[in-house]
Amino acid sequence: MSSANIVMTDPVQAQLDAYNARDIDAFMLFWAADCGYYAFPSTLLARGAAEIRARHVERFREPDLHGRLVSRIALGDLVVDHEIVTRNFEEGRGEVEVVAIYEIRDGLIANAWFKMGEKRLDREG
Repeated sequence: MSSANIVMTDPVQAQLDAYNARDIDAFMLFWAADCGYYAFPSTLLARGAAEIRARHVERFREPDLHGRLVSRIALGDLVVDHEIVTRNFEEGRGEVEVVAIYEIRDGLIANAWFKMGEKRLDREG
């Protein structure tokens, strides 16, 4: 990855690290104040830092929450992650594959789109 691409991926990696630590204050450092947060391709889920924060305060209460990076590419102002996210769903603990597309502007995430796969619940004993 070129040094320019590494700089573009820095806020994405930092917010993933904060997500896994469930540290809302650290997580929010990497989102622009007017950021758009979307279900792919265009369903607005949250607009602005306050709404994104509120969404994640609740999510960070999940005891098993963890995003595992499978792969990452960077091109221009976009960073695309393929992740497997462990969650505590209403139906029980499980995981979901996610493709996350981040638009980086001035070193912050300006917009983000998330394409979710099917939930896979953990098998019980």
